[in-house]
Amino acid sequence: MGGTGSFWSCSEPLSAGSPGYPQLSIWCCWWWWWWGGGEEEERGCWRRNGDPLPRVGPGDRQRQVAGACGLTLVLQRWFMKLKETFISKYGAPPAFYARAPGRVNLIGEHIDYCGYAVLPMALEQDILAAVTPTQTKLIQLANTDPVYLDYNVHISEVHIDTAKPQWHYYFLCGFKGIQVELAEICAKCERYIGTEGGGMDQSISFLAERGTAKLIEFNPLRATNVKLPRGAVFVIANSCREMNKAATAHYNIRVVECRLATKVLAKAKGLDWQKLLKLGELQTELGVSLDTMISTVEQILHPEPYSREEVCQHLGISQEELCSSILSQNTQDVTSFKLYQRAKHVYSEARRVLQFKTVCDETPANALQLLGELMNQSHVSCRDMYECSCPELDQLVDICMQSGAVGSRLTGAGWGGCTVSMVPTNKLDSFLTKVQEVYYKADVQRAALQTHSLFATQPGGGAAVYQEA
Repeated sequence: MGGTGSFWSCSEPLSAGSPGYPQLSIWCCWWWWWWGGGEEEERGCWRRNGDPLPRVGPGDRQRQVAGACGLTLVLQRWFMKLKETFISKYGAPPAFYARAPGRVNLIGEHIDYCGYAVLPMALEQDILAAVTPTQTKLIQLANTDPVYLDYNVHISEVHIDTAKPQWHYYFLCGFKGIQVELAEICAKCERYIGTEGGGMDQSISFLAERGTAKLIEFNPLRATNVKLPRGAVFVIANSCREMNKAATAHYNIRVVECRLATKVLAKAKGLDWQKLLKLGELQTELGVSLDTMISTVEQILHPEPYSREEVCQHLGISQEELCSSILSQNTQDVTSFKLYQRAKHVYSEARRVLQFKTVCDETPANALQLLGELMNQSHVSCRDMYECSCPELDQLVDICMQSGAVGSRLTGAGWGGCTVSMVPTNKLDSFLTKVQEVYYKADVQRAALQTHSLFATQPGGGAAVYQEA
């Protein structure tokens, strides 16, 4: 393999003006594998942006990822395997390859769309796509997982049905927004599928750097390195409870509840409530601290759910105006809103993000303990105030804590999906063993999925484009 070809990262990905664009054939492949030692010693000196790839000995358990600064021979084989599959499918080799990392939010859940900073990191695990322009006007999409069926569509007939999310819609969302700046536009692209997200996923995918987490701030988009303390790794555990945030209203209901809380609080404070949409904008307008905002929520909002009638009474609007100007398409039938709980979670979680970064910057002797406590507080708030957890996630968090984690919380939208746990390095092996035994092997369905459901990771690099020499 070492002499058959090489890949490098393109400084400029294909743009909308490239020859043959945007007629595309795409074959995508999920990468979910990791290993330690042995094969990692076989390494060519592949380069990215002129930087030599560091050598890794057989005792190093960290996987080197394509796009960090080069490719291990193992990853080269994956590229070649994908290339061969692509050729067998379309009769020609890919013009280029693109990879994007998985991501995990360490802290700062459900606050990006409220205007607050979040603290994610890219994973070492990735998704890889092989792509080539064609001379037809068809977008042809295929997936190496047979569960996801092939999809072809004429470029003039691209349609995204938000009521029935499909895997290929994410490609089509990108197609609809490709002509504008990527890091910010990708957040807008996702809204074509019906999810009113805040942009964290897309931002960390583009802005990630190996070895560091990022404080991602919005409006304008900016990223600050956050060096994580030594002595711990992050472990991702899949609850095996699936939740498609684009297929349900849970996510958008929370967005609307935060929007309503913003307006009710703004009206009570004598502000122009009609122009304010986000809780972060409200804090900026008032010019006060997060502590003060938490106190304001406690003083003005009541813990009991607000009915539609009560919201309209507070804002002095009709229910027709509520539906047309504030509620989103898939929240038109919601009859009650928990404004107190949602606003209190957002402001307290925004404060925890800043506290987390401060601990990382100052690295006190008890840094791991302090970070773990913040993660634990975050999960409690997600569970009790934002109500985006589920029994499986709560059980998994408890098991992770009992197995040696210093902190554990749900990560992502919630209602299913994964947890992230901070685990001391010297307890990693016993932690993995215990979680496997107690959570996965105790359930037949989970046991069948455990190979890809539990893994340790470190901060990985961001998205990249590769071409074969």
